[in-house]
Amino acid sequence: MNYNKINNSVGWIVFIIASATYSLTVEPTASFWDVGEFIAVSYKLMVPHPPGAPLFLLIGRMFSFLSMGDPLKVAYWINMLSALASGFTILFMFWSITLIGQKILKVKESEINLTQAILLMGAGVVGALAYTFSDTFWFSAVEGEVYAMSSFLTAFVIWAMLKWEHIEDPSRANRWIILIAYVFGLSIGVHLLNLVTIPVLGLIYYFKKYDEITKRGILYTLGISGFLIILINNIIIPGLPSFAGSLEVFFVNSIGLPFGSGIIFTVLLIIGGLVYGILYSSKKEKDILNTALLSLAFILIGYSSYTMVVIRSGYNPTIDENNPEDVMSVVSYLKREQYGTRPLLFGRYYSAELIDQKKGAPVYIKGKDKYEVADYKIEQVYDPKETTILPRIWSGSHARTYEQELGLRKGEKPTFFDNLKFMFSYQMGHMYWRYFMWNFAGRASDIQDATWLSVVDAFKKVPASISANRGRNNYLMLPLLLGIIGLIYTYMKAPRQFFILLTLFFLT
Repeated sequence: MNYNKINNSVGWIVFIIASATYSLTVEPTASFWDVGEFIAVSYKLMVPHPPGAPLFLLIGRMFSFLSMGDPLKVAYWINMLSALASGFTILFMFWSITLIGQKILKVKESEINLTQAILLMGAGVVGALAYTFSDTFWFSAVEGEVYAMSSFLTAFVIWAMLKWEHIEDPSRANRWIILIAYVFGLSIGVHLLNLVTIPVLGLIYYFKKYDEITKRGILYTLGISGFLIILINNIIIPGLPSFAGSLEVFFVNSIGLPFGSGIIFTVLLIIGGLVYGILYSSKKEKDILNTALLSLAFILIGYSSYTMVVIRSGYNPTIDENNPEDVMSVVSYLKREQYGTRPLLFGRYYSAELIDQKKGAPVYIKGKDKYEVADYKIEQVYDPKETTILPRIWSGSHARTYEQELGLRKGEKPTFFDNLKFMFSYQMGHMYWRYFMWNFAGRASDIQDATWLSVVDAFKKVPASISANRGRNNYLMLPLLLGIIGLIYTYMKAPRQFFILLTLFFLT
């Protein structure tokens, strides 16, 4: 029996089912929110809202060619990009499930018998198709947004790491690590969701490399993984342009060099440092260092898709949000500065009084011969008596909403209990739990604030306007039950795989 051939064939059949489903239900034109913008900027390679999605735009531009010059069909073909990317997401999810299944059954690919093959194929088909028809994923699969392609890249890196886990030859295995790093770099040009899978990949690496698993080892692995997320999200993505910007201001304003000197110096410094490090680690046979530096190099190669944003902005297209055509505006664009800041771990209540404003860092713009200070960033200072940890009710613009949700009188000061109540009842209850159950239990309708459905709701009489709503789906909680049974079984048979899956589910 050729298990590999069976696994590949069934995977492609599932891909065809998913892709056909999405292709038949794809949006024929632009739908709500950001879709219209992404279709327009993909069609003409323009500059969307920060932080942009250059790789998505480049691929979307190629799909727009399939319209054969008919602008009325451009939206359809860019939406088809999401349909196809979602089909590939399901394909790699299927293959990931069968790889995890091999770990649970504790069997190598060459040793799989017919019964085990049927079990693995059944698990893969059920799991992949359950996700295929889930509410949120189907929704994103049929419109020209970045989430479908981001899901595809996420599914690919998980599959690639599971493939790496099955490879015994270290030289071959390291190539998969570098491939994963490259996909991470590419994903920066689509959406940053991929980065949250790094702890999952770290756990897979730890469980394979170490026979003795300890709580300290797991914590160290998660800590290192968290550092890697910070490295990419806070240092590589905005940090390198910020460093180049600081050098640019220094070279131009202080030394008198021409515009672009700081950028050229930064690029040469990075390339020179990487080339030297890679050659040195190869010569000294330092495999871990060599793999790490090659991975960093390929992350930067993938990240280089952002040069498209600067190039296209320089041509001043019709849609050119933030006009990021020089290093100063690019840094602001990547940091999403136009959206302002919001407190996550510590901050104010919405009722807090503003007591001061402090002058922050200067904002530079490109002048005739040097960079000039156009303004200063403003830091708001609020009454420290009205601050808290985990500030969930902080926006003064939504004071009335908070009061209605919490039953507070107009002008009444909120307490920390009100803060927690809002977090658990609204954010976790209404926003997250309802959304979660839409996908694993059922959805009442596509009307705003529609609730989720239980098994009992399938037998309740509802008005014809609700029962006929095409957004009404009752899964009888079967996906939820399958997921719970699967987690329990995995915990009993393969605790390591259980922890990997639980971490992946929690983070994504």
